[in-house]
Amino acid sequence: MVNFTVDQIRAIMDKKSNIRNMSVIAHVDHGKSTLTDSLVSKAGIIASAKAGETRFTDTRKDEQERCITIKSTAISLYYELSDNDLAFIKEGKDGSGFLINLIDSPGHVDFSSEVTAALRVTDGALVVVDCVSGVCVQTETVLRQAVAERIKPVLMMNKMDRALLELQLKPEELYQTFQRIVESVNVIISTYGEGETGPMGNIMIDPLIGTVGFGSGLHGWAFTLKQFAEMYVAKFAAKGEKAQLLPAEHSKKVEDMMKKLWGDKYFDPATGKFSKSATSPDGKRLPRTFCQLVLDPIFKIFDAIMNFNKEETAKLIEKLNIKLDVEDRDKEGKPLLKAVMRHWLPAGDALLQMITMHLPSPVTAQKYRCDLLYEGPPDDEAAMGVRNCDPKAPLMMYISKMVPTTDKGRFYAFGRVFSGIVSTGQKVRIMGPNYTPGKKEDLYLRAIQRTILMMGRYVEPIEEVPCGNIVGLVGVDQFLVKTGTITTFEHAHNMRVMKFSVSPVVRVAVEAKNPADLPKLVEGLRRLAKSDPMVQCVIEESGEHIIAGAGELHLEICLKDLEEDHACIPIKKSDPVVSYRETVSEESSQMCLSKSANKHNRLYMKARPFPDGLAEDIDKGEVSSRQEMKQRAHYLAEKYEWDVSEVRKIWCFGPDGTGPNILVDITKGVQYLNEIKDSVVAGFQWATKEGVLCGENMRGVRFDIHDVTLHADSIHRGGAQILPTARSVLCASALTAQPRLMEPIYLLEIQVCQRVI
Repeated sequence: MVNFTVDQIRAIMDKKSNIRNMSVIAHVDHGKSTLTDSLVSKAGIIASAKAGETRFTDTRKDEQERCITIKSTAISLYYELSDNDLAFIKEGKDGSGFLINLIDSPGHVDFSSEVTAALRVTDGALVVVDCVSGVCVQTETVLRQAVAERIKPVLMMNKMDRALLELQLKPEELYQTFQRIVESVNVIISTYGEGETGPMGNIMIDPLIGTVGFGSGLHGWAFTLKQFAEMYVAKFAAKGEKAQLLPAEHSKKVEDMMKKLWGDKYFDPATGKFSKSATSPDGKRLPRTFCQLVLDPIFKIFDAIMNFNKEETAKLIEKLNIKLDVEDRDKEGKPLLKAVMRHWLPAGDALLQMITMHLPSPVTAQKYRCDLLYEGPPDDEAAMGVRNCDPKAPLMMYISKMVPTTDKGRFYAFGRVFSGIVSTGQKVRIMGPNYTPGKKEDLYLRAIQRTILMMGRYVEPIEEVPCGNIVGLVGVDQFLVKTGTITTFEHAHNMRVMKFSVSPVVRVAVEAKNPADLPKLVEGLRRLAKSDPMVQCVIEESGEHIIAGAGELHLEICLKDLEEDHACIPIKKSDPVVSYRETVSEESSQMCLSKSANKHNRLYMKARPFPDGLAEDIDKGEVSSRQEMKQRAHYLAEKYEWDVSEVRKIWCFGPDGTGPNILVDITKGVQYLNEIKDSVVAGFQWATKEGVLCGENMRGVRFDIHDVTLHADSIHRGGAQILPTARSVLCASALTAQPRLMEPIYLLEIQVCQRVI
């Protein structure tokens, strides 16, 4: 079934144990989009001959020109497994058809916010590693994020054609290369994962169970040990019994065979037996089974075809039972190699089988992901619906990013339904990231105009989408800036906000070349802020419009989008500058006092620096304002030796309620203190956002409120009196505590050929 219709997709959406939501993640240029082509061509959206060159998921013109992925793109694929293959799936299944929602994500560090948005709505990840350059910096970053979001990884070693044709590696060297990559990936998983006792169980990758694929995305071929095990089981069965095996028995035999094809297992061709020692009884060195039974046939095909040995090639093609098309038979060299390998070991089948067999369905994944995703109590109606992936529960949906539409200025809200059903025209509560239950702020009650399926470059309208699926919504983009939660449950809490692994540190000032275009520029900046999960657009006190991005490439793409798509006007831009942070290096030398304008209220404060490592812990989310008090007190008391009574009196974090600065109340027996708390907190947020030295954010400063004298009449201690007072005493505390500027360090790894050095 190649061109499947929306109705067929809709039918399979209800079979939630047959859905796989997965993203493709890797270091830049390791071949994600090229590999995705093999999967897309298998599902019949592009011609298989074009696979590897189309880069179907690179939908933008500049993505095709630069040959890098910039935005993550979603696409739905349909795949049917045979009865023999279904026996390998250990969790529940419902029929043989599977719906795979795949998101191709960028590898460049500047766009890692797109990876975060992709990971949030998926349950599994295909980690692609170039077997020539191995595990790189960005591989580690994205894999760390995936494991932290409780996403199960499977590995694909890409670019095997390079290892064979360019590096001319021998089978044993290639095996050692693969072994090293598997170990490196497992080290990352075990470092950042929760171990075998965690809620996900063992998520280490292992070729023996089939969670590692090998192949070449460009040439469109790939395999896991399962494909070869099946080949040899069939071969040995042909010699022995003739009876047809049942699927369960067949899968058992194949699994036993797979265990012999990796690691220190050797094969003795003389006796036809497997052994664990590297030497035969008569003292000969035995070849490793992986080299002999898996790599050897591949090496033979490469040798025969690339040395233009036609007889040998014909013999091998017949032996391996490869049926070539008429037009492929006359080819020679690389084109023939591509055709033969593609027919013998099609990448689409190997990868889609690995995805359906080893990645979890929403039913399985949401059981252990619910605690990480949902902020509210673990036993309310919304949490239960998410945990059980229940279509009858109230709707809970997370919007992870906005996708621009062809219609200027409008966006599709892209996200995943975690419980309930989302349908066209449904009345919903749209909750932004700052919504707190019980308050009206950041909450809108509106109807959804349309629900749509995202298919790479195209969108398809669909009436309704049940839980466990990925969907686009029309008509909610006016109410959300970048992300948010959509629900029908009145007492629902938000889904947790995503943590990005990079932050916007490079800034440029922009202005319209023609001053009359200023309103268009402001509108364009608003749209730009929506379309990118990471970018920040702010107006400085001087009236300059500042755009902040993760790096120069990110900014370049943002400015191009702003000029061509969002504002559509010529723009002048300044040179990029980096953001600084302000901090203090010792405790305030004296007690700082500030009086309110009416002279009736006084605030006494001091500032001091954080212990080493605490600011980083706050950035990572180990310590946050949304944690339970006891958990936070225990962590700070144990790791940083804070006094537990002080930890319990932390008023807030700042700037923006989550930053790496803390306001602590260490007063004793002060009256009316709670009445001015909101005003002091607002002053603290203001002071930490615009520091005292040069108006940059503060970092790593703890402010202690030592004493407060307040007027007995509440009218004399209102916000107008307290807020400016709080800000001035906070600035004074920072100035008396040896203030310092912190500048960012740009850490990068450069890879070049050896001959260039």
